[in-house]
Amino acid sequence: MTRSHLNPLLLVAAAVAALVSLPVVSVLANIFSGGTGATWSHLAATVLPEYVANTLVLCLSVGLGVIVVGVATAWLTSMHDFPGRRFFEWALVLPLAMPAYVLAYVYTDFLQFVGPLQSLLRESFGWSKGDYWFPEVRSLGGAVSMFIFVLYPYVYLLTRTAFLERASGMLEASRTLGLGPWRSFFRVSLPLARPAVAAGTALALMETLADYGTVSYFAVQTFTTGIYRAWFSLGDRIAAAQLAAALLLFVMLLLLIERSSRKRSRFHDTTGRHRQRTGQLLPGWRGWLASALCALPLSIGFVLPAYLLLRLALADGQARFGEHFFQMVRNSFLLAGLTATIAVALAVLLAYGARLSKGLPARALNRLVGLGYAVPGSVIAVGVLIPVSRLDIWLADQWQAFFGVNPGLLITGGIAALVYAYLVRFLAVALQAVSTSLAKVTPNMDDAARSLGLGQAATLRRVHLPIVRSSLFTAGLLVFVDVMKELPATLVMRPFDFDTLATQAYTLASDERLGEAASASLAIVVVGLLPLIALSQQISRRRR
Repeated sequence: MTRSHLNPLLLVAAAVAALVSLPVVSVLANIFSGGTGATWSHLAATVLPEYVANTLVLCLSVGLGVIVVGVATAWLTSMHDFPGRRFFEWALVLPLAMPAYVLAYVYTDFLQFVGPLQSLLRESFGWSKGDYWFPEVRSLGGAVSMFIFVLYPYVYLLTRTAFLERASGMLEASRTLGLGPWRSFFRVSLPLARPAVAAGTALALMETLADYGTVSYFAVQTFTTGIYRAWFSLGDRIAAAQLAAALLLFVMLLLLIERSSRKRSRFHDTTGRHRQRTGQLLPGWRGWLASALCALPLSIGFVLPAYLLLRLALADGQARFGEHFFQMVRNSFLLAGLTATIAVALAVLLAYGARLSKGLPARALNRLVGLGYAVPGSVIAVGVLIPVSRLDIWLADQWQAFFGVNPGLLITGGIAALVYAYLVRFLAVALQAVSTSLAKVTPNMDDAARSLGLGQAATLRRVHLPIVRSSLFTAGLLVFVDVMKELPATLVMRPFDFDTLATQAYTLASDERLGEAASASLAIVVVGLLPLIALSQQISRRRR
C-alpha cells in the first residue's frame, strides 16, 4: 500500500486534477465576493429573471425533444425491420457533426423573409408580406429546434444500445404474458432503458447549457450570453464569475438528477441468452412510415444543412477560400492538434497511474478530472482568466524588476491559456477512451512483463501502448474535433487578431454575412465527420 501511495504517477494525477479543478474553484470563490453591487443589482433588476426563465424553458423543451426523437428512432432501428433500416442505424448519428450554431446560421439564411423558401412561396402563390404567417426562426423556439435536431443522437446512441442489450429476452417473456407491442414498449423496454435515456438527455442538456453561438445569434438571453455581456460589455469580471457560478449550479443539478436516476434503478440481464434478433418486420405503409420518421431528423439535422452550406460555400469560392481562410485553418489545426496531443499524453499517464495504483485515491482523482467535460466553456474561460491573468501580471512585474523590461502578458497574451482551458474542458474525453481501452488489457500481461524484467515505464512503452494504439488515435481525434467546434472559450480567450474557423463563422454570421460564414462552417462540419465515420462503421458492424 505504501508503494501505491508513493507512485509518481499518482502525484502526476494529483497535480493534473488540481489544475483541472482550479477554474471551477476560481468561479465558485467569487459567489460571495464584494465589489459588484452596482452591476449585480442592474442584472438582477433587468435581465437576470429572463436568464433564469429562458434557461429553464430551453432545458425542459430540449430535454423533452431529444427524448422523443432519440427514443423513437432507437426503438425503430433496434426492434424493427423496414426499408433503409441498416442505413439509418448508423446515419442517424451524423447530426453530431453539425454544431448547433452552424445549424442556426444555415436555417436563418434558408428560412428568413428574403431566404429561398419564403421567396419561393411568394413567387408560387403571389403572396406579399402580411399575406401569410411564417414562424420566426430567430427565437427561443428556433433555438430549441436547433438543439433538438443536433443533440438527439446522444439519446439515440445510448438508448439503442440499451434496447439491443436488454430488451430481447424480456420482450419475449412479455409477449408470453399477453402484452402487445405498445404495452411491451411502455411497460418493459422503456423502463429498462430509462438510465440510458437519462444519461443521453443529461449530455444533451449540458451541451445546451454550454452553447453560446446559437442563443447569442438568436438573441435568446441565457446565462451563457449573460456571462459574455458582463465580461465584455459591462467590464465586470466578478459579476461574470457569479453568473458563471449560477450556470455551474444548473450543470451540477443536471448531474445529480442523472446520477440519482441511475441509483434508484438497477437492471441486469439474468437470462444468459444473447440470440440474434432480426427485428419485427413492418410491412407495407408501416415500413415506409418508419423510414420517413427516421429520415426526418436526419434530413433536418444533417442532410439539408450540409447541402445548403456546400451551396453557399461554392457560390463564391474564390473569395471565401482565400488566404485568410487558410490562416484560420492553420490556427484551428494548431490549437486542436496541440491540445489533442497533450490531452492524450496526460490521459495515458492518468489511466496508467490508476491501473498501477488500484486504489481509491487514483480513481477519485480521475473522476475529478472527468468533471471538466460537464463544465461549459464560458465558465471555464472565466475560471481560467481570473487566476491566470493575476499570475501573468505578477510574472510581468517580476520580470521587469529583474531585467528592467516589461514582457507583456506571457500566458494570456498567447495561446497557452487557451490550450489550458481546452484541456480542462476536454481532457475527460481522452481519459474515458484511454481508460476503457486499458481496462481491456488483461493484468496477466503486466505480470508477464515484470517476470521478464521490465519496469513500469518499459511495460507501458513496449506492451500497453502498442495494444491501445488505435484507442489513443481515437481519443486524440475526439479531442481534436471538440476543440475545432468550441466557441465560447475561444471567443473569450483567443489572442488579439487570432481567428479560428469557429470564431470566424460566428463573427461573419453575427454581421449577417452568412454566405461568407459558410466556408468556415463547412470546414468545421467536415472535420466533425471524421470520428462519426469511425463510429458509424462500428454501429453498422454491431449486429445481433
